[in-house]
Amino acid sequence: MKTILIPFLLLLFFTIPPGLAKNVQAQATADYDIQANIIYRFTKYIDWPGAKKTGDFIIGIVGESPLTDALKTFTAGKMAGNRKIIIKRLFPSADLFDCEILFISEEESSSLRKIVMRTAGISILIVTESDGLAQKGACINFAIVADRLKLEINKNNIEQRNLSIASELLQLGKVVK
Repeated sequence: MKTILIPFLLLLFFTIPPGLAKNVQAQATADYDIQANIIYRFTKYIDWPGAKKTGDFIIGIVGESPLTDALKTFTAGKMAGNRKIIIKRLFPSADLFDCEILFISEEESSSLRKIVMRTAGISILIVTESDGLAQKGACINFAIVADRLKLEINKNNIEQRNLSIASELLQLGKVVK
């Protein structure tokens, strides 16, 4: 009896009710829609140097992420100033990250240090979504605090990349070092 009961209890314990699974999936989709909106807003509150103000405005994404589709949908028909926004999938092993904003997905967060070293001195806003990455080289990190999406902003990392951040954006997030 005990040997039959234990697998049954484990199955019950680890099975997510269908309604709850849909709610979790809907919440995750909503979070990426919010992140897409925020990343688009960065184009208005971050200033890139003159050499980075021509051609298409490229947002690169490293790793598989639902944010890719959310960004493509959200930025469709929108501009960054007078520049067309292009969403591009990039690989962590790339020699060149030709973009203005580089989002590193949670699954590729272990690549942050290498990417930061390869892009040192280049005006790329690095955005991440894993705890503590703003202190490890990211410019802005999405963090979940008390079930709410928050921004961790590392002003030093932003300035080292020759970018300027508007004070309004600094006020919306938590500044970390």
